[in-house]
Amino acid sequence: MALTTASPRTPGDQTPDRAPAARRRGRASWRTRERSAGYVFLTPWLLGLLGVTAAPTLYSLYLSFTNYDLFTTPQWVGLHNYQRMFTNDPQFWHAVRVTVLYAVVAVPLKLAAALGVALLLVRERRGIGWIRALFYLPSLLGGSVALAIVWQAMFGGTGAVNHALSLFGIHGKAWVNDPDTALGTLVLLGAWQFGAPMVIFLAGLKQIPNELYEAAAVDGAGAWRSFWRITLPMLSPVLFFNLVLEVIHAFQTFTPAYVISNGLGGPVDSTMVYTLYLYLRGWSDFEMGYASALAWVFLAVVGLLTAVLFSTGRLWVHYSDGED
Repeated sequence: MALTTASPRTPGDQTPDRAPAARRRGRASWRTRERSAGYVFLTPWLLGLLGVTAAPTLYSLYLSFTNYDLFTTPQWVGLHNYQRMFTNDPQFWHAVRVTVLYAVVAVPLKLAAALGVALLLVRERRGIGWIRALFYLPSLLGGSVALAIVWQAMFGGTGAVNHALSLFGIHGKAWVNDPDTALGTLVLLGAWQFGAPMVIFLAGLKQIPNELYEAAAVDGAGAWRSFWRITLPMLSPVLFFNLVLEVIHAFQTFTPAYVISNGLGGPVDSTMVYTLYLYLRGWSDFEMGYASALAWVFLAVVGLLTAVLFSTGRLWVHYSDGED
């Protein structure tokens, strides 16, 4: 049987190194093509981000330092709009007070209703899916104009609310036309749409181990004590998430106030929330420069408030892995 021997390598023979080098070049080429394909698919989103979001946002920042009425060239006025806002515009401070009052009342009511209903619906039983869907349905309507119109009719002088009160011998009034109660109708509308946070609370409640409640029951803890000692601490991350979202949504409320007040913030500016005031300055008075300044102050305040919530959340938000 003949034996073959490998030919000795010569110093100039690079054949064994060519295959790994070719594979490396192939992998690099494949990564380049994959990266290029990713950028191609991202291009529509990037164009939308730049053209629809980033460019108008930066342009509004420029307009906030100008006097602009949509019909003439913007005139640079520096910090005049901001100075006017804080020192010479009492309606601005009124809109701030109305918005803060709305948020302070509506957000706790909405979260309390969402958590309360979630506690009632967390147990699996027959038809529970349909019941959850019914409670979630109002949130699908969001801040729609149709819903605000229905709400305005319900709380009008001859609406369904007064009709229901008349069954008990109570003579109602036009709630949406009374400065003392108009904002309250907006609060009720906001709190009534608790479906979205309710679903999030339901998901959080299902993650709490049932063994904790069983151990508490063995130790003699009642339902109320178990709620405060087990449910709320274990649910605090979900509660924090809902709190941040709902605070931001409360400050952004616009459509209900616009529809119920017929676009004027009345009666007697009782429903003049900040976003409605910003809209009226820009699109009714055509003070686009001043409206842009209002928008940037609004953005800064909401961002600061969100940062405060995150910084204080570590004091009361507890995570199951032991990190606060």
